[in-house]
Amino acid sequence: MSDDAGPGRLGRPTAHGSAGPVDPTADPVTDPGMRVPVPVGEGPTQPVPGPAATPGTATPGSPGTTPVRRSRSGGLWVGLILSALVLLFLLVFILQNGAPVQISFFALEGTLPVGVALLLAAIAGILLVAIPGTVRILQLRGAARRGTRPER
Repeated sequence: MSDDAGPGRLGRPTAHGSAGPVDPTADPVTDPGMRVPVPVGEGPTQPVPGPAATPGTATPGSPGTTPVRRSRSGGLWVGLILSALVLLFLLVFILQNGAPVQISFFALEGTLPVGVALLLAAIAGILLVAIPGTVRILQLRGAARRGTRPER
């Protein structure tokens, strides 16, 4: 007889190289041959209490801990740090792009450093988006206060 992993008796596959039971539909509750023997003198395992947690050492999500809530001042702090980093990058950009360039806008003409000119152009672009957005938000707030559906 060969040790091939072909079909065994009754058309079921043999268990060679398999980590599971020969019959994948077998149930350990109804098949006594699949039950794990429990050593004599041992009952079901019980959780063992760990060392007592001192205040401040509990892990997040463990029982008995209170999650730390986010606050407005924490959000403000993160916003200030990010704003300072953006301003630092802008300062470096302006200092590295100091070559003068001729700027003409309608009847206005002048000479500005490239970095300053690009910064002013970016600010103008932001305002072009922010002003209509602010107007629309104010319209929606007014409609919400009146309890009517906003117009499109």
